[in-house]
Amino acid sequence: MFESNQAQLNDVDFEKLSAFIYSNYGIKLPISKKIMLQSRLASRLKANKMSTFTEYTRYVLSGKAGEEEIVTMIDLVSTNKTDFYREAGHFDFMREVVLPEYLERDTNAPFKVWSSASSSGEEAYTIAMVISEFMEDHRKFDFEILGTDISSRILEKARTAIYPLDRVDVVPLAQKKKYLLRSKDQENPQVRIVPQLRARTRFFRMNLMDHSYNAPKDFDIIFCRNVLIYFDRETQEQVISKLCQHLKPGGYFFLGHSESISGIDVPLRPIKPTMFVKI
Repeated sequence: MFESNQAQLNDVDFEKLSAFIYSNYGIKLPISKKIMLQSRLASRLKANKMSTFTEYTRYVLSGKAGEEEIVTMIDLVSTNKTDFYREAGHFDFMREVVLPEYLERDTNAPFKVWSSASSSGEEAYTIAMVISEFMEDHRKFDFEILGTDISSRILEKARTAIYPLDRVDVVPLAQKKKYLLRSKDQENPQVRIVPQLRARTRFFRMNLMDHSYNAPKDFDIIFCRNVLIYFDRETQEQVISKLCQHLKPGGYFFLGHSESISGIDVPLRPIKPTMFVKI
């Protein structure tokens, strides 16, 4: 029987690291994730010239690890699954209900959307495509999209806005032609979001566990999809309450398909499954 040379993460160090990650970043890591954590953090032992996870755990918990190391660790731990047009019902509702309501208000204020767990930008750029398509059939107006995420690494991908060709299979052909630039590399085909949509979208790093959010107010829609599943109910209530401080009265709040606000006290009224309006 062969023994692996890879350092092993024991239960004690796993509990310490997972408690630190949860209390500071809200990411729950049950014991079933121990091997995943060991695998993802193995590179940090090598980078810091350490031979054991006990050494690395002590380094992180002692405060000696700088912000850059902590951010890198969280980047490796956080899940970044996302797709264009994921859970399309929210985008249909935005096009059919929210955007017409905005036009009826006849305001000069820009239409503002916050993708609060934006990952590599697919959600934010889908929003930009939907708004741009809507404007082709109606009058033009100003709009702004904010994307935030805990992962600096994944936000760089969002800003670059370059994706493998197969990632955009779900984007309708007409929109591909208008909003995606195709690379000439036949071996590694990629696309890039067009400059006019990138200019409408900005990204910055933010931790939803922060006491308050350094973000603008008066958003028309906040997308907070498939991130609350990592939090307990108390933390979910705190996060949604803080997000709602940045949502205008009558603004819309969207959750992921497996999430709900049942049993928590937040200023939202359900209008459809996973869709809410601020009261």
